[in-house]
Amino acid sequence: MNNFQFCVPTDIRFGKGQISCLPEELAKFGNKVLLVYGGGSIKRNGIYDTVRELLTEFTLYELPGIEPNPKLTSVREGAAMCRQHDIDVILAVGGGSCIDASKHIACSAYYDGDPWDLVKDRSKLTKALPIAVVLTICATGSEMNSGAVITNEETNEKLEINAPILYPALSVCDPTYLYTLPARQTASGTVDIMSHVMEQYFQKNDGAYLTDRLSESVLKTCIHYAPIAMEKPDDYEARSNLMWASTIALNHLLTVGKGGAWSCHPIEHELSAYYDITHGVGLAIITPAWMHAVLSEQTEERFAMFARNVWNITEPDNRTAAEMGIERTEAFFRSLHMPETLKEVGIGSEKFEEMAAEAVRTSGIAARAYVPLDQESIVRIFESCAG
Repeated sequence: MNNFQFCVPTDIRFGKGQISCLPEELAKFGNKVLLVYGGGSIKRNGIYDTVRELLTEFTLYELPGIEPNPKLTSVREGAAMCRQHDIDVILAVGGGSCIDASKHIACSAYYDGDPWDLVKDRSKLTKALPIAVVLTICATGSEMNSGAVITNEETNEKLEINAPILYPALSVCDPTYLYTLPARQTASGTVDIMSHVMEQYFQKNDGAYLTDRLSESVLKTCIHYAPIAMEKPDDYEARSNLMWASTIALNHLLTVGKGGAWSCHPIEHELSAYYDITHGVGLAIITPAWMHAVLSEQTEERFAMFARNVWNITEPDNRTAAEMGIERTEAFFRSLHMPETLKEVGIGSEKFEEMAAEAVRTSGIAARAYVPLDQESIVRIFESCAG
């Protein structure tokens, strides 16, 4: 097991009605709040009204319309609002897109240059406004980590910033807020959760036994509860387990003792940067294709372990078990009604070379991934799932 540091300062308030803590907790930071949210679902389901009623003693400024793949233009607008109104704390009400945008806004508010500079040079990330979260979609785990992914629509780049100052100070996680999610959002969120876990699970270090067992448990939780949540949207047990799985999947607990660059995420980020597709949808297409591409004599033992411990496959031959595990993963994504090919989401082959080159340039996939991949290898993965 590798050396590691684990320190997550986020205060999680989990369960029904926990939003009532907002006035007391936000008051610790000041009175002026920037409320960041997305396309209006929080107004339809009543969460917006609840927030406004709870914060009647605060001065609220609103930044609505955060995109599903949050854009640099929204960050620029939010940072300008923070400076103009001398904001004390940012309140993100929504899913990973709102939270990620809020994190980038929080540090950009203290930076005089363009917010994209902070992506290109993380040493400029020196100070950030406090961030609070009311989670309404479980997928990204951004409610309890220090990362944020932003799309620069001018350059078709989708990249991450990451610094300890970007941990949310408070995250309210009420599973009942997931009841109104469309089934497709539940499905794509589940794929995102599982992908986060698998990115950490499929790494070169085999000595982090406990970390691997935790990862397998989170994967099995998703496999068990996602179909239930899709069939019964107001099933509290299913929603609460999925919500907590989302948080655990990317709060660094499942990477301790392991490490290494990710594979499927940098490839998919190019798809959603160029074509603005839903992140989980892209991962559902890319992940099985990546698994098939990297299965070999060197990797079959871990893939077989994945098959046996996650999918309960009893096949004794490692290669056969590994292939069965990949097939079961594909079948599960299919059962969630996720697309299987790029053609199904309107993506052709015209940018395969360009996207593959960008995936290599902007990540450690060519040197530090579980199986290092060059541009040509990534193009082959795109081609294998073209449809």
